[in-house]
Amino acid sequence: MLPFSRILGGAAAVLTINLAVSGTAFAEMPQMDLNGDVDAGKDVAMTRAKGNCIACHLIPGGEAPGAIGPALVAIQTRYQSKEDLAEQIWDPTVKNPEAVMPPFGKHGVLSDKEFVDVVEYIWSL
Repeated sequence: MLPFSRILGGAAAVLTINLAVSGTAFAEMPQMDLNGDVDAGKDVAMTRAKGNCIACHLIPGGEAPGAIGPALVAIQTRYQSKEDLAEQIWDPTVKNPEAVMPPFGKHGVLSDKEFVDVVEYIWSL
């Protein structure tokens, strides 16, 4: 019986080979209208059962914020456009394969409407 680390190592090698052949493992964000509802986005971001941004990020006015991710302040100084922010929320592993933030869009954690609303809310911070 193979040790778990050898099995996992083999799986990683297969994944590496598949990535080299296919060229990418990332789902691109589809074209969408990024004009959402700030208030609805805030509800999703603060709701522990849905977006739960507050679990990892300090958000102005949020209760019991986490400290895993960066504070969500001065967003428009950190991203060149709302689309850049949306791409980060869609799949943060594109820029950082080691990211612990879930790919909210790519994995369908949020509906398209919830996603657009969260982007609008975070962009407003």
